[in-house]
Amino acid sequence: MSAPVAVIDIGSNSARVVVYEPEASGHLRIRAGTRAALRLVRDVDTQRRLSEDAMARAMDALRDFRAIALGAGASRVVAVATAAMRDADNGTVFLERVRRELGIEVELIDGDREARYGFVGAVRGLPVDDGLVFDMGGGSMQVSRFRGRALTKDWSLPLGSLRLSQTFLESDPPKSGEVRKLKAHVRELLQDAHIPKLRAGETLVGTGGTVRNLAKIDRRGRGYPITRLHGYSVTRRHLHDAVARVAETPLRKRDSIPGLSDERADSIVGGALGIETLVEAVEASAILVSGQGVREGIAYSLMAPTVPDSSSVRREALGALTARFSAWDAEAAVRRRSVAAQLAAALLGGDSELAESAADAAFVLDIGRSVDFFERYEHAADIVLATDLDGFSHREMALLSAILRTGRDENADLKPLSPILKGDERAAVERAAMVLALADDIEERCARGTAITVGCEVARHEVRLDVPALAGWRARQMGPRFERAFGKRLVVLAGGT
Repeated sequence: MSAPVAVIDIGSNSARVVVYEPEASGHLRIRAGTRAALRLVRDVDTQRRLSEDAMARAMDALRDFRAIALGAGASRVVAVATAAMRDADNGTVFLERVRRELGIEVELIDGDREARYGFVGAVRGLPVDDGLVFDMGGGSMQVSRFRGRALTKDWSLPLGSLRLSQTFLESDPPKSGEVRKLKAHVRELLQDAHIPKLRAGETLVGTGGTVRNLAKIDRRGRGYPITRLHGYSVTRRHLHDAVARVAETPLRKRDSIPGLSDERADSIVGGALGIETLVEAVEASAILVSGQGVREGIAYSLMAPTVPDSSSVRREALGALTARFSAWDAEAAVRRRSVAAQLAAALLGGDSELAESAADAAFVLDIGRSVDFFERYEHAADIVLATDLDGFSHREMALLSAILRTGRDENADLKPLSPILKGDERAAVERAAMVLALADDIEERCARGTAITVGCEVARHEVRLDVPALAGWRARQMGPRFERAFGKRLVVLAGGT
């Protein structure tokens, strides 16, 4: 895939179109998108076919989707339909009507294909290697097992949020007996399908609108610093609290819950209870939320047949981020990262996470210049928290932002990051920030086109840096700050002197 492509996903509860533009780095950039609530599964579960009203709603939405695709310059439209359309007796007849009237070829994919696309989309942008993925839709739930970022088995179960809600929950709010019957039904289907428990070191990844709404509800109550849901972790206890909140709130008041979408208010309870039952069944301690799913899985599958490793995805994400800013200088960034990596190896005591974050901070620093040169550290820190850094955990994003923010100001306020970073990590952040600030100062004082090598000798009371390419150096406030961070005096030798 080299040109923008529109992906249409006709689900049981809603349909969506997203136009993706592939970047040179391998990252996907969203050019346009919209969604429509269709509630197709309601017709299918009551009469086994799509009503005229349901088909009219779907046709209106698809006309709009086609307009979005054309407006965004999509060279191709890839459309799929899932559970509700599979189960409807007249599903294929309707899809033929779509082809005839709108010129859109919609592929009716089975549960296995849906699970595979959901796996690719959900896992690709997360730093996970082994575990289970679930995709909770309106009519079905797909579960996939993966090892080494490769799919090993998948299941498709009729456990969608809208389907569970309308089948089991008659009261508003639901009565305890209704809740028990729903959860017993979910447990029975999970057991019959032999969905495995998580092993040590494995992760439960969740995607789909229901789990993302539960994550939003949880996040709103925590003062969380990262607005992007992709990579957000909901602990089992916090999940239980969010599920209880939506289940105990009457529908007429449910849309007042912060984080809950109006369009999910009537279906979220059944889906939430189904997800909670799955978490209990596989003995997960938390859900790692993916903001991506079937649509992204389709788009990425057009580009490559396999899911790349996490480190490759991180490199792609950094490349995609920096390419958006004209003030970012590739040569300076590569040299600064090299200097930071050399300093980190000598000064950060073998802490690979801290060293990698310092090097990444050195690489992306100049994106802040696009806003303001003098405040570039702070602006870069803000951008990192606001962007889509696939392959990075939220902790890694917070650490990267903290190092950038502290790079120019050792007294920078890191309290907004406290839901992610611990207070006792402040000293480690300052050491990494010192590495970043040193690398920046050294790089900008070396002639362009020159490779920079740093000899680092760590003695009992001082650290001696020998930088042959360094044209000149004066200590300024760098020396006292370095001593506060490392407890040693800094000596820098320029030009081999």
